[in-house]
Amino acid sequence: MHSTKLSKRHWLLILTLSLLTFVLGTSEFVIVGILTDISASLQMTNAKAGTLVSAFAITFAIATPLVMSATSHFPKRKWMLFLIGSFIVLNALCIISTSYTTLLALRIMTAIVTGVLISLAMIVASETMPIKRRGLAISFVFGGFTLANVVGVPVGIVIADSYGWNATFMLTTFLGGLAFLASYFVLPNKLSQIRSSIRDQFSLMTNPRILMAFFIPALGFGATYTAFTYLVPILKGMEVPNHSISLILFGYGFISIFSNILAGKIANHNAIGRLRFVFLVQAFVLTSLFWTTNHFILGLVNIGLMSLMAILLTTSTQLYLIDLAGIYQPKATGLAASLMPVASNVGIAFGSALGGIVYHQGNLMNITWVGGIVAVCASLLTFFSHRLDQKQKKSA
Repeated sequence: MHSTKLSKRHWLLILTLSLLTFVLGTSEFVIVGILTDISASLQMTNAKAGTLVSAFAITFAIATPLVMSATSHFPKRKWMLFLIGSFIVLNALCIISTSYTTLLALRIMTAIVTGVLISLAMIVASETMPIKRRGLAISFVFGGFTLANVVGVPVGIVIADSYGWNATFMLTTFLGGLAFLASYFVLPNKLSQIRSSIRDQFSLMTNPRILMAFFIPALGFGATYTAFTYLVPILKGMEVPNHSISLILFGYGFISIFSNILAGKIANHNAIGRLRFVFLVQAFVLTSLFWTTNHFILGLVNIGLMSLMAILLTTSTQLYLIDLAGIYQPKATGLAASLMPVASNVGIAFGSALGGIVYHQGNLMNITWVGGIVAVCASLLTFFSHRLDQKQKKSA
């Protein structure tokens, strides 16, 4: 495992885990695109249908660390195959669901399965790759989500428009089947299995260094989502024609693929050291929107740069949390792997709520300043965390 080259077996595993996150991402995000179809079909308000999204995010954030702690000693390969099988069944039941209550219950259960599977995919990618290639592997696994937004969600929406929202869950069920087959043949048998108590796991959550590292991605995502949540009103303020908005959103998603590739490169060397400055650039990009959106071309270029900065933090912070757990609580690396996806959901919820408060105070474009300030806070926290790392290295 000292080699830095990736074998065909490594690449096959990376692609399988990326397919899995693509499937999970499509299932999680597509609901936003078919929300109005669901509310019309089940005869309820859009606001009530919106609880399907918020309930998923809240369950994901709360249940993932709890389930990861309770199941840390499970054999990973069997546990992952069982969870993918559960995902297929839950999505198949959504196809025949005819009531809001049933759909809500199924989405809550899907959120639990999704959170745990994502965390397990990150651990498998981290522990089966040569050390110097972990960043690349994890950026590919995260890339599954990016691709879900760019390809999976639009395809799901087209299917819903043509055959009804239930048919979208036929797509996610079918994709789940593909992920199961790939995982069955590719997931290795000998994966780490650590027996640890719930107390071991939760001592990690009270460690100040872990908490600090948790809030770095939470603030990073919060900064982006303060503005991104209200990107459509911003585009309308730039007098973008309605029929062009979906094209620009597709472009935004497409650019984030490159953000993902860059994230892997940043993570390969002195990741936290580099992130300190990444957040400062992000702050500048977000704040610039205040002026650039007065000009059509400049505004679009700036929005493209916002997408490029959006997920540069993912791979670095994912590995950082796992590595810190290796130092402070080696028996809780499974829980540590679940914290980055949880932090991103916390950041998305915090950012969109903060953006909403600022938006309702008056000038929409003030959200760009606030997003910039949140990014500066992420940078300061990263500077502080990096400084503590350097002190620890010197004393060691």
